[in-house]
Amino acid sequence: QLQAYGGGLVQAGDSLRLSCVASGRTFRNYSMGWFRQAPGKEREFVAAIDWSGKKYADSVKGRFTISRDNAKNTVYLQMNNLKPEDTADYYCAQRGTIFWDFRSPPDNWGQGTLVTVSS
Repeated sequence: QLQAYGGGLVQAGDSLRLSCVASGRTFRNYSMGWFRQAPGKEREFVAAIDWSGKKYADSVKGRFTISRDNAKNTVYLQMNNLKPEDTADYYCAQRGTIFWDFRSPPDNWGQGTLVTVSS
């Protein structure tokens, strides 16, 4: 199971950190990611972290940072310089492999945590 939290209402330019805690003993062997879904839009990839490094959507490069703490079974998404267009439900996701694979959907999803950025 994945439990995400940390969303909230912020102003443009503010920062926010999302966290996602995973259950299980083999967290370090899983690649982890974040997606988001804005109202009326499809869910989109935001960032992922695996044994090869970190991957980001172009829209968040330079502003968002994904990281993980394997001792805490937690993946984070640090979001800086937030913009109104970042408003969305954010979902953490997990793949049962050490490398992230864009060719198929994640194996597990957490519930969404809402981020609202006002202008």
